[in-house]
Amino acid sequence: MTTRWPDLAALEVFVAVARTGSLSAAARSVGMAQPNATRAIARLEHDLGVSLLVRRTSGSSLTEAGQTLLEGAVDIIGASRSWLRDAGDLGEEGRAHLAVGASLTVAEYLMPGWLAALKREHPQLLVGLVVENSRRIFEELANDVIDVGFVESPNIPKGLRRLAVSTDHLSVVVAPGHAWANRAFPLSASELAAEALVVRERGSGTRTVLERALHGHAQLAPALELGSNAAVRLAVEAGAGAAVLSDFVIRAQVDRGELVEVAVAGISLARRIRAVWKGPRVLSGPAGDLVARARQGYGPGRASNAGLGSSH
Repeated sequence: MTTRWPDLAALEVFVAVARTGSLSAAARSVGMAQPNATRAIARLEHDLGVSLLVRRTSGSSLTEAGQTLLEGAVDIIGASRSWLRDAGDLGEEGRAHLAVGASLTVAEYLMPGWLAALKREHPQLLVGLVVENSRRIFEELANDVIDVGFVESPNIPKGLRRLAVSTDHLSVVVAPGHAWANRAFPLSASELAAEALVVRERGSGTRTVLERALHGHAQLAPALELGSNAAVRLAVEAGAGAAVLSDFVIRAQVDRGELVEVAVAGISLARRIRAVWKGPRVLSGPAGDLVARARQGYGPGRASNAGLGSSH
């Protein structure tokens, strides 16, 4: 067993690979050159004495050992961010900080516009963004790692405030060569449930909405279970099967003919994107301002605000 402390930069790359499904995408997400990221992972594997990643031309996935070690790595990175934030607060008293968490779809397609609008209003604000699936965002809130989170999951734990800020729609997509690509009639819920789908991991908002929509139907085991939207989409394009993904994720590929959208009858795949937080009913300060920017519809999504309010 190694007695050397793990390199935090390498751990951050490792966690990012699990999120993005690609070493190059992971390197970009943490601001590291890909050759450096590759070397960092190789050193980490050497020091630990285990292989963490399966590397392919189409992307990277976690080995069984990597899956086992992932949760601990996420905890270490989260604790390190919290520690650095505490140190920053001591060193930069008087400068506002905001820790935000977002599930993957929100972080990739909506959060950039929301944060840009917030920074125009608060140019000195320091913002840290944690990108995890919905279940992990709830845990980060419970552990006071973040001030506010944005998730697609409808299953909000008790004790958290929530407010719908935008809407999204999930679509069934297949490769052009799939048997459903030229289908004349919409799929039924039972047909969708009986298909071995390419799905996101458990705990993601996308997976939760799909399982809730198909509740009451016998659901076939997934063909593949992957940790990022991009990995699911690429697997579908490669012919691995059908998937249910956010319109934000697949719209460009559908428009280019790389994917085919398949109609479904009898179930709703619409979902609300919610801000979640602990504490008072009315969220104030920069966190409240960010939620307000999200409700105003910055970015590709549009808010549906009629009759919405925070609640437990």
